Amino acid sequence: MWPNRRLCDLLKIEHPIIQAPMAGSATPELAAAVSNAGGLGSLGCASMLPDALRHVVRQLRSWTEYPFNLNFFVYPQPSTTDAVLAQAIDRLRPYYEELSLGAPPARLPPIGPGFDDAKLDLVLEVHPPVVSFHFGIPDPVAIARLKQAGIVILSSATTVAEARRLADSGADAVIAQGWEAGGHRGSHVPTDQGDGVGTMALVPQIVDAIDLPVIAAGGIADGRGIAAAFALGASGVQIGTGFLSCDEAGTDAARRAVIRAATDMDTMVSNAFSGRAARMKRTRYALEMEKSRTRLPDFPQMVALSTPLSDAERATGRGDFAFHLYGQAAALNRELPAEQLMRTLVAETKGIFGALSASPGEG
Repeated sequence: MWPNRRLCDLLKIEHPIIQAPMAGSATPELAAAVSNAGGLGSLGCASMLPDALRHVVRQLRSWTEYPFNLNFFVYPQPSTTDAVLAQAIDRLRPYYEELSLGAPPARLPPIGPGFDDAKLDLVLEVHPPVVSFHFGIPDPVAIARLKQAGIVILSSATTVAEARRLADSGADAVIAQGWEAGGHRGSHVPTDQGDGVGTMALVPQIVDAIDLPVIAAGGIADGRGIAAAFALGASGVQIGTGFLSCDEAGTDAARRAVIRAATDMDTMVSNAFSGRAARMKRTRYALEMEKSRTRLPDFPQMVALSTPLSDAERATGRGDFAFHLYGQAAALNRELPAEQLMRTLVAETKGIFGALSASPGEG
């Protein structure tokens, strides 16, 4: 039924629907269910320790015989200066006092680059069928080794220039991540929170710019969005927020409740939690931090300062400091098992394709 099978053929899947990796929310159970239903299940592995990654890959292989994707972040080693840290501590101190947390941490944890030689060796060891990257793409040596191992490489682009860079660097397909998408924006360098291109505008421009399968992402939650992506020239879609309400997702009760009540205006983009722009639930903390525009520690070191706030306020239930990542189409979510959601998405898209292809006399 798919008018463009480039992505299906590349990934060896039945339906060109990728479940976004969503570190912490995408579970092996969710990824396996999506893969078994004909899509591409994914796991966010950026912060996993080696033994944990080996364990989840063993789980995946025991639950599905179909392709799956492991996702990693690509970013340089953080180098937050003492001056930036001091400024951020001063800005966050009133919130720590409000929550009776004492003083903010005076030191940040040492963090290496996002994807280094050790992670490359680990990926080659566990040998996933597909590996995807966020915030860029590894160096040519790493890409060559992955390709020699027969691993399909995907990566995210938020602009046409980034898509061209990915194509020139050896990516096999490009995820065109629109402004509407939940979670961290996959820009290759940190950008202003107000920067961004919507999916409707971004996808056709990337399709015209590169000769690779393009995967539309951002604001796609049902068959209407999937059909629209194909009309724009995409070869498939990546859906994140839509899978957060699935039974198998690792979405906690508080976040499920927030998504259940979501509207189109619930979210905002801020770097207040991690140090990089991310679309999240609109909260008092994020709004106030955006007004001050204080320079914050590098991604992901900022997490060390913001996590105590979000952890402490869970007891209050107010949500002032909650870090709930989801996109602008959350109100379209369905609370279904992943296999049923996949069947629903495919059926909806098939129905729209059929309606659009019918002649006026038949419609």
